[in-house]
Amino acid sequence: MKTTGPQGPLHGLRVLDLSRVLAGPWASQLLADYGATVIKIERPGSGDDTRHWGPPWLKDREQRPTGESAYFLSTNRNKQSLTVNLAHEQGQKIIRELAATCEVLIENFRVGSLARYGLDFASLHAINPQLIYCSITAYGQTSSRADEPGYDAMMQASAGLMSITGPADAEGGGPQKVGVAICDIMTGMYATTAILAALAAHNGEGKGQHIDIALYDSQVAWLANQNMNYLVGGKVPQRQGTAHPNLVPYQLFATATGHLMLAVGNESQFRACVGALGCPHLATDPRYMTNAARVGNRQSLIDILAGKFLLQDTGHWLQVLTACGVPVGPINNIGDIFSDAYASERQLVRHLEHPVAGEVATVANPVRFSATPVQYRQAPPLLGQHTLEILGEDLKYTPEEIAALSRDGAI
Repeated sequence: MKTTGPQGPLHGLRVLDLSRVLAGPWASQLLADYGATVIKIERPGSGDDTRHWGPPWLKDREQRPTGESAYFLSTNRNKQSLTVNLAHEQGQKIIRELAATCEVLIENFRVGSLARYGLDFASLHAINPQLIYCSITAYGQTSSRADEPGYDAMMQASAGLMSITGPADAEGGGPQKVGVAICDIMTGMYATTAILAALAAHNGEGKGQHIDIALYDSQVAWLANQNMNYLVGGKVPQRQGTAHPNLVPYQLFATATGHLMLAVGNESQFRACVGALGCPHLATDPRYMTNAARVGNRQSLIDILAGKFLLQDTGHWLQVLTACGVPVGPINNIGDIFSDAYASERQLVRHLEHPVAGEVATVANPVRFSATPVQYRQAPPLLGQHTLEILGEDLKYTPEEIAALSRDGAI
């Protein structure tokens, strides 16, 4: 994983990643993209659960399925894979030795699980007082529900997201799950920012700390304006399909040939929008002159605009409204995204060498640094790909010692 040229902003940082599935691995992949060395600890023989979450499977050079799932590939770029049996005494020793060399540890075990092995925050902090130890759980370290497991879909349902996602309660309506595990992803994002904040404090004081982050808490936190709509207004937010609770017009519209998404965010955009639609008088109608008035008269305005949009095809409205400075967009599928010229302009796909497939496509990190670029050093690793390297080079185990660890089931 040697690189030439500018290093990432986290070059030199070492991260020990004991997490599995998505929230923790998403955080560690971000840190790895920014230049950190991430050592991913996996269960011998099977590895991260998501390695088996397929199809689809990555294909080898002969186009045969490899058993490496697309899901796993989405969140494990730039990492080194080390297989360790945490239930084995020698495996625990390896983790302690690695923790002594790292600034950050990420884990998502149930509360108390790692304490059985002497791998909890208190135990490892005693070995490395500067260690930043990030624990990701369903309900946090201290709640009455701390022992309960949790997955993304549960959190989308129980922490409010599904109550505001999907068509309104009518025929064909009802709560909907977001199409990706967004609670896991956002928890990973919160974990990343928390780790970076702890590193900033670490630089000032030289002390490590324990970060406690819960999927449930994260899901509640990023409901953002919908939370405040309730806390300020006292009304429980409802599902509105694609409509915005605080802005009008801001929703999906049908056209003569398909659909488009309109996102009017201020009064000048509204004037431009109704002018382009051939009904400029609406901008001076007291029912629609301000956003607050439009929210109060939502349905009558939407009915008028819906009729206008049906008069022309999607391409016409995209061109006309964009020319007027009105935010509007097509409804693209994922294939459309990657075939669009924009994807090439912004290099949204990065190809990395893979030991079995030859090459694997990965989705680029969206951040662009001017001086310390995002790193694309290595494809997501094979299970245990770096075990010999890490034990031999980092921890100075001899080949004979490594062979003994393998025979004993520690790695």
